[in-house]
Amino acid sequence: MIQKRLSLSSMIAAAAAVVTLGLPGMASAAYEHPANNEKGFIVHPEHFKSEKTREQVIAETKAAMQQGLLSYGESNYPIRTPDAAGPGKTREQVVNELRNESPAERDARLRLYYPG
Repeated sequence: MIQKRLSLSSMIAAAAAVVTLGLPGMASAAYEHPANNEKGFIVHPEHFKSEKTREQVIAETKAAMQQGLLSYGESNYPIRTPDAAGPGKTREQVVNELRNESPAERDARLRLYYPG
């Protein structure tokens, strides 16, 4: 019978994996609870306790953006403005566009949404 000794590096890697995989569960444990369903948990947002208001978080984010403390991707999220999207189209306009599209446009749209 041959016994192998575990190396120090493999034990450190195993401990790091356990910590890394366990942190997300520990962070959300306050409002996610185990459940006997497909997901394995149920979310109770009313259990989440925030110590900051939305305005405080927005102010901190803007300050961090101005100071350059956010990494790439964190600071370039588009700021929502009410008039940025415009009035939009009515349902009738969208239906008319779909009825009047050319066969090439229809084929391109279907390939975009249904690859295969």
